[in-house]
Amino acid sequence: MILGMSIPQFTLLHVVITLIAIGSGLIAVGGMFASHRLPGTSALFLFTTVLTSVTGFLFPIHGFTPALGVGILSCLILAIALFAYYGKRLMGAWRWIYVVTAIAALYLNVFVLVVQSFVKVAALNALAPTQSEPPFAIAQLAVLAIFIVIGLVAAVNFRPAFSK
Repeated sequence: MILGMSIPQFTLLHVVITLIAIGSGLIAVGGMFASHRLPGTSALFLFTTVLTSVTGFLFPIHGFTPALGVGILSCLILAIALFAYYGKRLMGAWRWIYVVTAIAALYLNVFVLVVQSFVKVAALNALAPTQSEPPFAIAQLAVLAIFIVIGLVAAVNFRPAFSK
C-alpha cells in the first residue's frame, strides 16, 4: 500500500500525473516558441512534473536504481526552473535558464516514458527486451535530438513580456 492505495492503483495515479505533466509541458513549450508565458499551463507543467518526481520516490525501493537517479536529477532541475520562473521572474539570464531546465525536466519525463514503453508495450519489448538493443538506443537518441532542437528554438524565441 502506498498512500492508502494498492501498488497498481498508485502506479496508475503516477502514470496519469506524468502524462498530464508531459502534455502540459508540450503546450508550455509551444508557448515558448510563440514567446508566451502561458502562466496557467506552465504552473500545471511544473506542479505535475514535481509531483511525478516526488511520487516516484514513494514506490518500494531496493537500493539505488537508475530511476532514483533520474528522479533526483529531475528534482534538482525543477528546483532551478521554479526559482527562475517564480523567484527571478525570468529576468535576464534566468529566462534561458528556465527554458533549459523546463525542457530538460520535460525531456526526463519523455525519456522515462520511452523506457517504460519498451518495458510494457509488447511490440517494443520484442524489439529491445533488455533495453540495450539498437531500437531502444535509436529511439532514445531520436528523443534527445528532438529535445535539443526544441530547446534551441525555445531559447531563441522565448522573450516574454512581464507585468509587475
